[in-house]
Amino acid sequence: MRNCIKKNNYFMIFTEITISFFFFIVVLVSNCYGANLKALVTDTEGKPVEFAVVTATPTSFTVKESKHQVTVIIDQVDKEFIDYVTPIQVGTTVSFPNNDKIRHHIYSFSPAKTFEIPLYPPGVKAENKVLFDKPGVVVIGCNIHDWMKAYIYVLETPYFARSDSQGKMTINNLPDGQYDVAIWHPNQDPKSPGQTMKVSVVNNKDGDVKFTVHLTHQWSSRRAPVLGGVGLYH
Repeated sequence: MRNCIKKNNYFMIFTEITISFFFFIVVLVSNCYGANLKALVTDTEGKPVEFAVVTATPTSFTVKESKHQVTVIIDQVDKEFIDYVTPIQVGTTVSFPNNDKIRHHIYSFSPAKTFEIPLYPPGVKAENKVLFDKPGVVVIGCNIHDWMKAYIYVLETPYFARSDSQGKMTINNLPDGQYDVAIWHPNQDPKSPGQTMKVSVVNNKDGDVKFTVHLTHQWSSRRAPVLGGVGLYH
């Protein structure tokens, strides 16, 4: 009987130690990853805004240059770029596969990155890659399909996120410190100054921010009508 009691006591002690150790590891890991900053973006009518980019730029410490090579994909499907807005950090490579049924010809005349990928056929997966090595907004288009348009927002900070259809996003793993948090959208009124707010992260505590943006109507070419059959370009 005494042996059974001793064994049960040892088991309880072992269990408590295991649970405490596990809890310590969970807390340690969560602290290492930092805080999460949730953002909500709406327009002047209170409607959610998709494809907005919220950035958190540290002002109290310097971001270390990433040594990891990152490749992001911007696809072409049904004569459209996927996605309309793609935020990336400086030094990121973008792959432009063609998963459409027709040929495409991608180009950009933007100062942050000028490039051209001449006419190439469907089925090309990852051969067409471009390195984005300067910050700025890069507008891309297709030389054949004028309505195809997308934006690559090249950032120096690694802390950013893009809003979903509900206008929501989360910037993950922010270390403690001071940040300038800003909003950008390709259809934002150029006469309206960009919105920036000061945010402090202390003790890895999560936070929330809200932005209201004034959007303007952007002119774009009309999508060509669907023709009978499928050719090389339509």
